[in-house]
Amino acid sequence: MIKKTRAFICGISGHNLKKSEVSFLKKYKPWGIILFSRNIKSINQVQKLTNSIKKIFKNSNYPILIDEEGGRVSRLRKFIDNSIFSAKYFGDLYSKDKKKFDIYFNVYVKQISYLLRLIGINVNTVPVLDLRRNKSHKIIGDRSYSSNKKTLSKIGNISIARFHENRIGTVIKHLPGHGLATADSHIKLPIISKNLKYLDRYDFVPFFKKKAILGMTGHLLFKKIDKINNVPHSKIIIKLIRDKLKFKNIIMTDDISMGAQSGNLKENVIKSFKAGCNLVLHCNGKLVEMKIVGKNSPYIDDFIVKKTSKLIKIIS
Repeated sequence: MIKKTRAFICGISGHNLKKSEVSFLKKYKPWGIILFSRNIKSINQVQKLTNSIKKIFKNSNYPILIDEEGGRVSRLRKFIDNSIFSAKYFGDLYSKDKKKFDIYFNVYVKQISYLLRLIGINVNTVPVLDLRRNKSHKIIGDRSYSSNKKTLSKIGNISIARFHENRIGTVIKHLPGHGLATADSHIKLPIISKNLKYLDRYDFVPFFKKKAILGMTGHLLFKKIDKINNVPHSKIIIKLIRDKLKFKNIIMTDDISMGAQSGNLKENVIKSFKAGCNLVLHCNGKLVEMKIVGKNSPYIDDFIVKKTSKLIKIIS
């Protein structure tokens, strides 16, 4: 990694880098960049964009992320229709016919990975390991493979392995489990009332000992575990992710500009690092906010350097 890289990931505003964004990236040196639909117009355009980002950092393996889950969360819909291939589609197929699932899922991951590599993206924020509930908010819904914890865990392992085999890094989400949420965390903070014993028996299971290099926290309040702090601000829950879920790699926050995060952006960044998160994610591409995140993000430590080296081995 480049010296003095800071421990945050940010978005950008459009189809190409503005001069102000180039200056920002050179000054603050984020660990990675995440792209969204607003950044994607055509294959050629995205190739030019990712090449321009990598050129700034003089790093052909610089982490560039995307949310390409398939189904309703697809940033590549400008040039590929992925709408039928939701996580639920593959989960249902796995339950009906495991051999057919294996064939279909392998082809799917190979094609998505090829396209991501073609346009210069090397990390996909999958798999979603939130346990699906029929009575919870639809924000997860068909983004989850299954309402069966064991099935969800197994497909999660397969997804991580297949993407890694195809040189794409992965991000498990949303730690330690978003399935019980009855609110959309893009808008407000979901409050979950189940106790630790219940969560350990159900929602935590799919996340146990996963081998993704990155794990993304949800914006959730587990009031029976920490009645004050949202997950990325909770030392108790970050420690639980490490000790009980046995996740040993990089923990990143979900988008810190989401509606679930109340209060001051600077304070929210600082709280995330104090709680034990390794990277802060900021997605909306607003430069004024990005500067606050950049200024208040520490330089990466030896732990992140070591784990990033593992990521580079997968994607290079």
